[in-house]
Amino acid sequence: MTRDTIIIIIIIIIIIIIIIIIIIIIIIIIIIIIIGSTGAISKSFRKYVSNIPGNHEVKELQKTAILVTAHILRKSANVEIQWSQSRN
Repeated sequence: MTRDTIIIIIIIIIIIIIIIIIIIIIIIIIIIIIIGSTGAISKSFRKYVSNIPGNHEVKELQKTAILVTAHILRKSANVEIQWSQSRN
């Protein structure tokens, strides 16, 4: 293999890794949007989540979506949201 071939292979591997990272970020954003700020999910949500590799608990995804929404609100509108201990 020549040096140019090795450089091309490395560039292709880097591009593939970047594409995988972008896909993972898109999946996370879609999950957060699907769950919504209220934590409501559709009846078929569990089926769609089961297609994503890894172990995902719906309760944890709901909690994450709500916390991310609260974080966005605090950052963008400088709003403090008080969470009661009973929601944990």
